Amino acid sequence: MDLLLIGAGHSHLGVLRRWARGRRPKGRLGLIDAAPQAWYAGGLPGLLAGRHAPQDCCIELAPLCRAADVELIVGEVCALRASTREVRLTDGRLLGAEWLSLNVGAGRLVPPRQGEDMQVLSAKPFAAFLDGWQRWRQAPEPVAILGGGPAGVELALALAGQVPALSLFSAGPLLEGRAAGLHLRALGALRRRGVWVREHCPISGIDGQLLLSAGEPVWQGSRLLLAGDAAAPAWLAHSGLACDADGFVQVSATLQSPSQPWIFASGDCAALPGADKSAAQALHQAQVLSHNLRAVLAGRALQHHRPQRQNLLLLACGDGEALLGWRGWSAGGRFCGYWREWLDRRFVRRHAASG
Repeated sequence: MDLLLIGAGHSHLGVLRRWARGRRPKGRLGLIDAAPQAWYAGGLPGLLAGRHAPQDCCIELAPLCRAADVELIVGEVCALRASTREVRLTDGRLLGAEWLSLNVGAGRLVPPRQGEDMQVLSAKPFAAFLDGWQRWRQAPEPVAILGGGPAGVELALALAGQVPALSLFSAGPLLEGRAAGLHLRALGALRRRGVWVREHCPISGIDGQLLLSAGEPVWQGSRLLLAGDAAAPAWLAHSGLACDADGFVQVSATLQSPSQPWIFASGDCAALPGADKSAAQALHQAQVLSHNLRAVLAGRALQHHRPQRQNLLLLACGDGEALLGWRGWSAGGRFCGYWREWLDRRFVRRHAASG
């Protein structure tokens, strides 16, 4: 195979959409993903709040791959050997290509823990999270959410009222780095929905059913939802690729590995200076990634990716409203909610229409 896309993350979805519109490179191309559908991250809060159906938030990969003339391979990657350009699947299959592109996402870091009394559920990957959340819904209990960024805030707003008590822990200020007005709007929205918010409270560990901060208990319960710092897939550290201290693949401005330039990486699994780990950043990388994958197969010059410094942020509130943040500005209300849901529907529709 000439090129193998590993993972149907947002960057690769953008690449496939562009190729389906006539920008496909020559050669035999393939996509590996663990499932025949890809979940759209932006649709998750609406799905949890009951505003979206599952089919509104996932993209069937087979029609998109057919439109892009890309072979779809359903299987879960468990190992990568960068030197030989091969990936191994959990069912034993070994696949290789001249060029590889990684867009496999990331999980969420679990605090150091003692005992197994607390159930821990990560917000990513989405399919596993939704299965776990369905089990939790059958017997509701108090839940703590770890992570004060956009993902944690959206999850808290979506789940408020669905559990007996909901607590949100943020290591620093809520929505750190965003406009002060957005911070206040988010705090107000969470408190109106009965969410207990604890800022400047980093969780240092789990002891039985206790959450600890600086060694002191700050919450007691049996269910913890992780929506904080990203955790790289474990197999990346054993791949032979150059990775940063947290296990994410180091890439240059061309989105190539400096140690193995025949391997590209994008989205949450990649470590690129100046680029945060967000769906918006992954989507922004799709344009340069699509060009560069075509360029290496044709022997042409590559483009450089410039990370977005700060994106427009629309936080779904779970009730049809949304909060908007842009640089130093903030707003909120039903119009922002319409805008957010329109963007969510457009994303799914654009990729589904490619088939």
